[in-house]
Amino acid sequence: MVEALSVKRNATVGVFVGLAVATLAYVVRVFELLGPVADGRSYPVFGPELWFILLAFVFAAATALGVTLLLTAFNAYTLTKQVSAEDVE
Repeated sequence: MVEALSVKRNATVGVFVGLAVATLAYVVRVFELLGPVADGRSYPVFGPELWFILLAFVFAAATALGVTLLLTAFNAYTLTKQVSAEDVE
């Protein structure tokens, strides 16, 4: 079933999309591409760059999981439609 749903391919696509989105968000935030941040927060122990890289990692993992889930659900729906069409014949 895992092979029929292409879970491995979907996970690979999810990881690449997650890394791309998280990298883009990290670069925009750390290099202030949309302008400086207005608030004056303090970041304990480490600077903001490390905190944002950790946040980017969590964001990448969540995005990868979401993309994998959506692609696998779409594949399951497609396979269900194919099986239903074969049962009608």
